[in-house]
Parts: sequence; structure tokens; C-alpha cells
Amino acid sequence: MTRSTRFLSFLASLLLASGAVTPVLAQDSGGDPKAGQLAFNNNCRTCHVTKEGDHRLGPSLHNIVGSKAGTREGYANYSGAMKSSGVVWNEKNLDRFIENPESVVRNNNMKPYKGIPDPKVRQNIIAYLKSQSPGSSKGDES
Repeated sequence: MTRSTRFLSFLASLLLASGAVTPVLAQDSGGDPKAGQLAFNNNCRTCHVTKEGDHRLGPSLHNIVGSKAGTREGYANYSGAMKSSGVVWNEKNLDRFIENPESVVRNNNMKPYKGIPDPKVRQNIIAYLKSQSPGSSKGDES
């Protein structure tokens, strides 16, 4: 090992130990449904639940992954923009919408919700929504 390689190795160890850099684990990318349920409760439950057919201020998000936007049976308060958007709620679209609804469907009825900037929180919410969506593999990005 050369002197510069040893120094870089030492520097990487020091950064990891200090917490300045954290290793990225492959399993991390899928999100955690349990953490997602908590994040959902803290950020979404004011207007949404995941119980089938239980519509509140917003529609039920039961089985949302893979479904078409604006089509929840029994929910009548969709904006015209949502009903005509053609968006399918796959993981990519959910992530973008949870981050910033206006970037996916302009003039939606999600006011005053502004979005969640933290990608890990969004991943966890999506993992939770997938756990509430039987057959959610249809919502995978393809």
C-alpha cells in the first residue's frame, strides 16, 4: 500500500467514524414500511387513510400503487386536473408527487400540502403504501 493510499484509507475511516459520511446500503433503497407508516401518519393522515373505501378530505390510498390518478371509486372531490392527468401511481410518480404535488399534477386539490423534501421519508411512505397495495409489483417502475 502506498503512502497516499494509506492516507486516503485513514481519511475515509475518520470520516465514517465521525458520522460525516455514512455508507449507503443496497437494502436501504427500498424504504421501511414501519417507518413509512409513522411518516404517513405524521404527514398524510390529516386527509388520507389506507383503509379501503374510507374517504376523508382526500381519497383512501388503499391499493394506490399501480392505480390511475383521479379514479378512486366513491371519492367525488378530485380536481379536474387530477381526473384528466393520466398519471399512474408507480413508485417514481408517487415519489415526485409526495415531494412536490404541483410538479406532477398542476392545480391539484392538495393545498396547503407543500411536499416532503427528504427522499428517505418519501421512500418509507412509498414502502408503506406498497404494503397497503396488494399486488403492488404492478407499481414498480418499468
